[in-house]
Amino acid sequence: MSDQKTPSAGDPVDEPGSVDDVVGRANEGLAHAEAVRQDAVVEEDVVVVEETAVADPSASDAAAVPLEETVVVDSVETARPGDATSADTADDVPWYDRPESVPMDPIAEPAAETTVAAPAATPAAVPLTAPLAEPSYVSSPQPIFVQAPEAPRPQGNRGAAGAIGLLATLAFAVLYLAATLCFRFLTEDLAVSEFGAATLEAQATWAFWVPVVVFFLGFWLLGAAINRGRWGHWVIWGLLVGLVAYGGHLLGALFQAPFWELTARQGAELLEAELFAPLAIVAFVLGRELTIWFGAWVAARGRRVTELNEQAQREYERTLEAGPQLARA
Repeated sequence: MSDQKTPSAGDPVDEPGSVDDVVGRANEGLAHAEAVRQDAVVEEDVVVVEETAVADPSASDAAAVPLEETVVVDSVETARPGDATSADTADDVPWYDRPESVPMDPIAEPAAETTVAAPAATPAAVPLTAPLAEPSYVSSPQPIFVQAPEAPRPQGNRGAAGAIGLLATLAFAVLYLAATLCFRFLTEDLAVSEFGAATLEAQATWAFWVPVVVFFLGFWLLGAAINRGRWGHWVIWGLLVGLVAYGGHLLGALFQAPFWELTARQGAELLEAELFAPLAIVAFVLGRELTIWFGAWVAARGRRVTELNEQAQREYERTLEAGPQLARA
């Protein structure tokens, strides 16, 4: 700084200069205020850089490396009002030709640039904590439960044998009634006009209904045993139905007597008389023949049921071989 003398009481007071000097001093005051404002801005523009240095893990000293700080302050070189060069220039150059200058506060000293040197070698920074990896979820395939197809149940033919047996029994009843009326017409001199009354009278006797019911039971039991068998079974085993019908005729004669009013001798004589009776032979023949012909119908229906069962079984086996299938909408 240039040396300036402080005026004392005995020194002479300088008279105010010209108008140019007044204007120049006013400009200097404005410039001084602007410089103060810029100094405040400069102080706010100080940049402080902080870096964290981590010591080498292999080093014996486990202490952390101190932080490095670098402070840089930009200095502004300005001409002070008391400087001799600037004072001479202000006196010699008119105010309108003078260059703009930024005066500094005479009290505030310009800050020098301060730098803290960094260490010669700084190890690479290692993050204290590593980011956690997001857990990965692997979705396992869910089992799909598929209901296994049920094995087809084989269809039977017993119900059809019973239904066809009813038709065979109806035919047996009609033919057996007709044979009964014919034998009465031949043996008892039954008039034609009395056939209606004789028919109703025969239908109200045990001798008519017992053979009919026994024939139906024999036919249905044979059909249940043969089931879906061939017609040959009906031809062979139809003999049993004929014998059952023959026994029904004998049983009907006992019920007609009635047997609970007969003695053992009378019952034996009645059975001996009916063993070779014409109606007993007719019951045997009708039971045998009707079983054969209606049995052919039952056998044909059983053959059809057998084909349906085999077809269902093949379809079931194909379904098992193909495995479960997912239905797509």
